Amino acid sequence: MEKLISFPISIVYYLCFGLCLVIFHPIQWVCFNLFGYEAHKKSVDYLNFFLVKCSNLLGTTYTFKNTELIPKNVPLIFVANHQSLYDIVGIIWYLRKHHAKFVSKKELGKGIPSVSYNLRHGGSILIDRKDPKQAIPLIKQLSEYIEKFNRSAVIFPEGTRSKDGKPNEFAQNGLKMLCKYAPSSYVVPISINNSWKIVKFGAFPMGLGNKLEFKIHEPMAVKDFSFNELMEKIEKAIVQSIKY
Repeated sequence: MEKLISFPISIVYYLCFGLCLVIFHPIQWVCFNLFGYEAHKKSVDYLNFFLVKCSNLLGTTYTFKNTELIPKNVPLIFVANHQSLYDIVGIIWYLRKHHAKFVSKKELGKGIPSVSYNLRHGGSILIDRKDPKQAIPLIKQLSEYIEKFNRSAVIFPEGTRSKDGKPNEFAQNGLKMLCKYAPSSYVVPISINNSWKIVKFGAFPMGLGNKLEFKIHEPMAVKDFSFNELMEKIEKAIVQSIKY
């Protein structure tokens, strides 16, 4: 029944979603080229505000727990499980004051209005997952960037999205590089729940009435732990709060 009801709602959703991407692409270009970083960031923030509102058409809600735990005026590394596009939309809008930059796959860097432009020009990095050597200088660059400007990097160590909510194995290399070259940073684990349910039927139609939950765990200073200790604590914190 949900799938049947979702067909007309999903059509309206996709029209609104696509319209947002098309409208904000030239807005981003103008902001970036004429007014610089801060204006461009604002345009991306409000793009994601409207993308959140588009998902509200599906009955989707977003809850962020424990945001008060996030340290201020220090570089941050957000580490989260990954379930869908809506993980990214939620993080960009609801954690916008932390200037989140993403470790993304290179395929997203072209062909998608607004999204590709932001990934190429907004401070995120695009890596080739088939070529680990190519990723090393890019992750180093991102690490040094957040270290210098007290901004944040977001990494999904599973690499690919979970299709049923069950977490995949966490890879270490990307996070290890971020920690190495941003030594004064704090790692902030985030457990994301129910995001996968929006795409449980695939790209169309959309899942309806899902309550997305982003649970922020106790931040950990990189300098206080060996990487192996840190990795163990991060994975344990994230996984134990995932519901599937």
